[in-house]
Formats: sequence, C-alpha cells, structure tokens
Amino acid sequence: MNIEVLTLFPEMMEQIFSFSIVKRAREKELVNIHCHQIRDFAENKHGSVDDYPYGGGCGMVMTPQPIFDAHEYVLQNTDLVKSEVRTIYCTPKGRLFSQELAIELAKEESLIFLCGHYEGVDQRVIDELVTDEISIGDYVLTGGELPAAVMVDAISRMIPGVLRENISFQEESLFDGLLEYPHYTRPADFRGLKVPEVLLSGHHKKIQEWRRHKAVQETCLKRPDIIKPDRLTSKDVELINQFNTKE
Repeated sequence: MNIEVLTLFPEMMEQIFSFSIVKRAREKELVNIHCHQIRDFAENKHGSVDDYPYGGGCGMVMTPQPIFDAHEYVLQNTDLVKSEVRTIYCTPKGRLFSQELAIELAKEESLIFLCGHYEGVDQRVIDELVTDEISIGDYVLTGGELPAAVMVDAISRMIPGVLRENISFQEESLFDGLLEYPHYTRPADFRGLKVPEVLLSGHHKKIQEWRRHKAVQETCLKRPDIIKPDRLTSKDVELINQFNTKE
C-alpha cells in the first residue's frame, strides 16, 4: 500500500511512523509512507498557507492553492492513480472511524491523508479533492496529524503480512463485533492474584470456550452497543441472555 500524507508537520509524522508495527511494515515494504510539507507548495514569498475567512469570524483557514498543488504533485509524481486513490480529510465533521472502516481502507492500493490545521481548510478543497471525511471521535484536536497517525496505524495492521500471524488481529477487540478477552502472563500467582486455572490446563478447546465467554461478558459490560447479532453463535446468545438476566 502507498500512503501519502499532506501535512504542515512532516517531521512529526515521520517520527510517529518510525516505531513499532508501522516501522516494520515500512521495512518490509508492505506499506510505503511519504509525508509532504504543504507549505512547500505555497506560491507567496512568505510561505503562508492560511488566511482570514470570508464573512468574518475568529481563527484562520488553510487556503486552497497550496493544498491543490500538493495534491496534484502527489498524483503526478508517485505511483498513485487519480481515478482510484481515496483522499481522506481528517475532521470531526466526518464519518466515525471504526475497525470495519480500517479493514475497508486496508484493501485500497493507495491512500492520501490531508491533515488540516487552524480552523480547517477552504471548503473548495473538500468539494474537489476529498473523497472521505473521517473523524476518530467527537472532540476537536489542534490538527489532523494525530487522527491520520491513528488511522494509518489501524489500517497498516490489517494489511496481510504486517503482523506475524493473521490470528493476531482476528482475535483483537472489535474485529468480530466483540471486545477482546482478558490476557494473563507469568507468574501464575502474583501477590495472591492467580491466573484462571483453565488457562493453565493446556486444554485448548476449554481455553477457547473461556476466551469466547469472557469476550461476550466484557462486551456486555462495557460496549453492548457494538454487538452484532449476525456474528453471534447460539451459545453467545445464551451467554448474553444469562448475563442480562443477572443484571
């Protein structure tokens, strides 16, 4: 996958993408990430990328010219194809980012992320260049860099070969509409706090049943809103009913 990031802080983004899973994905050349300084495309001598909004109001808005030129440069000078690439604008106005959306975007060959700043970008940028407006939550951040980093991390994990085993993400929270089961590691007894016996039994079927039970329980307790009935087994439904009855 090719990912192009248009930002006012490329050094910050490069730092984020230089650690952990994303770093390994880049080293394996499974994900190619390039960060572009929008300011480099400003035509004025001061390199300004913002201006006062028409109609008045507080704050500054990013002007269209540098963003249009940066976007055109990326399309013309990289492996991206304009008719196919999706351009994602990170904004609290957008569709809420989710695990399902991460899986969907991971199937794309190329993505462009546009990171806004100040009060956002000129609406003409959104109308003409942006294919997806996406938010990582109902709150406002200083810029689009952190949301873009979050999305790139989540998307990268879904690309085949990035994680050591496919099961690594298939059992994670939200992948199948349930939260992940609890994890334990050595020692088996820490300050009197013991690991559940079933996990020490070596009985793989019982361990899987315990994990599924705990995943259902965790989801009922913490995020009942994400449960997807069509992905539940009859035993899952029975567990949910039992749990709700106890409540």
